[in-house]
Amino acid sequence: MGDKEDSSGSFSEEAKTEEQKAKLIHPRPSLISPELKAMIRIRTKYQALKRRRLDSATGLVASGRPSTGPDPSLPTDPGRPSMGPGPPTAPEIFTSNVKQATHRRRRRKGSRVLFPNNCCKVVPSDKDRSRAKPFFVLFGIIVSLQVYNAIENLDDHVAPYDLEGLDKTLRREVFGQQGAIEELMEHLQGYLSTYAHSQPLALALHGPSGVGKSHLGRLLVRHFRSVLGEDLVVQYFTLHHCPVPGDVGQCARELSLWVEEIVEHAEAQEKIPVFVLDEVELMPAPLLDVLQGLLQPNQTNEHLNVIYVLLSSLGQEEITRHILQNVSCTAKPARALLRHTLAEHHPLWAEAGLDIVSLMLLEKSHVMECLLEEMTREGFYPDHGHIERLAEELSYFTTMGHQYSQNGCKQVVARVNLL
Repeated sequence: MGDKEDSSGSFSEEAKTEEQKAKLIHPRPSLISPELKAMIRIRTKYQALKRRRLDSATGLVASGRPSTGPDPSLPTDPGRPSMGPGPPTAPEIFTSNVKQATHRRRRRKGSRVLFPNNCCKVVPSDKDRSRAKPFFVLFGIIVSLQVYNAIENLDDHVAPYDLEGLDKTLRREVFGQQGAIEELMEHLQGYLSTYAHSQPLALALHGPSGVGKSHLGRLLVRHFRSVLGEDLVVQYFTLHHCPVPGDVGQCARELSLWVEEIVEHAEAQEKIPVFVLDEVELMPAPLLDVLQGLLQPNQTNEHLNVIYVLLSSLGQEEITRHILQNVSCTAKPARALLRHTLAEHHPLWAEAGLDIVSLMLLEKSHVMECLLEEMTREGFYPDHGHIERLAEELSYFTTMGHQYSQNGCKQVVARVNLL
């Protein structure tokens, strides 16, 4: 009995001690209700169960074995019967669709900002805007205006010279020299398009006798006098302006002073003068020396804005030989050989600023055009049979089915005058 009382006494003392400890510890009030805690535990268990099922199904598909059901060790839903040790019920077969579904589930859609219908989108402030965009727009406008003004200035420089009308005149009245005319017009177009030059424009037109050199020079003089005036265009004939061989020095001084006067007059009018010098093959060395000095780039500005056209028959043997040996080609490939031959005559033709233009031999059809033009000018009826008979009386070079006139159209006027 004594033992029982001792044990009951000690138990009562321990109970009293526990009660005193419980009274000392005051439980803190919880911010989450018991119902919410229960819902969180259920949701956590459900997500863990779902994740384990997906991982086990993915492992089975990768190993090639079909799934026979959920893992018995995993907890099951309360409303679903557990899989015991007995025979399994209808097995669930997982395919690769599960893997694809996980991929689709993991993919995140790009977030889109939706604006309400009753307000506008927020425009960025001036601080957020880039200052480079208006600068580039302004820069593009300035460049476009500069290009437009440059094109307009080119047209303004060329327009007073009426090069289009000159081109039509030369093509209409000069026969058989289409290539030379195109090259000549390219040089004039490029030079007259601006008023600032580093050296004068010097063109040397060479060709055999009767191909139209002097006629082309007269057409150039007539055209430029109509657009520039009589005082800014000079036509110089060697035999006319310097007929006496003893006065060569005086002729050279007169030519130099003449050029100086015309150039100063043209500079005052802001125009480019034109000098057409014919019969250059007859010029003595002092006159050629004056021309060579006029073509140098180290001169005053007014001497750089000048056009010189030299007409000569020097090198006609080389041009004729090249054309007859290369019927299917033009005389342009012989330019280097022609320049070398002409440089032996005088260093003027070795100048880099002197452009050589070769004129071609005239074919029989071109001679017939010359006859037709001359007969029309003299008032004769242009009978085609009569023209052919006159053309047959002239001399020709015959090669590879082509007939080239030996004297060009030089004898056409004499033949027509005999009618």
